[in-house]
Amino acid sequence: MSEQNESCISASFPIFKSLTKEELELLNSNIKCNTYRKGEIIYRESSRINGIYCVKKGILKIYKTGIDSKPQIVAFAIKGDITGYRSVLSNEVACTTAEIIEESEICFIPSSIIFSLIKSNNDFALSLIQLTCRELDQANIFIKDIAQKTVRQRLAEILLMLQDTFKTDEEGFIAVHLTREDISSIVGTATESVIRILSEFKNENLISIKGKKIKINDSKKMKLISDSIY
Repeated sequence: MSEQNESCISASFPIFKSLTKEELELLNSNIKCNTYRKGEIIYRESSRINGIYCVKKGILKIYKTGIDSKPQIVAFAIKGDITGYRSVLSNEVACTTAEIIEESEICFIPSSIIFSLIKSNNDFALSLIQLTCRELDQANIFIKDIAQKTVRQRLAEILLMLQDTFKTDEEGFIAVHLTREDISSIVGTATESVIRILSEFKNENLISIKGKKIKINDSKKMKLISDSIY
């Protein structure tokens, strides 16, 4: 991990677009940015977080630890996202772990600076509230899907979500390479079930597979599967 100087960060993160010139100067004078390698942990579940983390480059997986220490991926953080803010705002220990899955540049802002900006800028405070509400809505959708959808339906939905989040490379494959264990963690099922259903999707020509890489060949049918119509 190597520390880097950072002169201005606001342009990289939409959450800070409402800040005044003076507030941006305060922000930029207190940011510390570092480069992290794949597998490094930014913060751990149940640890105390004393600031927020902003993803300037790369990808993080955000997960909770379940039974037998098995991880349950609940979200990803990509370029422009912030994470750790809920624990800072609630003054509670982290409820998730954030791990690097692709070499990343992460910027840290102390909680004292965040609270200062909240007090001085109503639009920034509102942006954080709206971000928290969107995250809660996503959590509610996940809970509903776990309860009401089959593994096949959830896997189809997750593949579409991954494509929408990370886009595709020049060959049309989803531009993030997750292990089958990671995918099963997102879906909330056994790895063997994910491998079996991916094989079914491949045999039905709904997807193509090359190592860890997955390409969706028929997004329309995958959406129908996800929505229980197909």
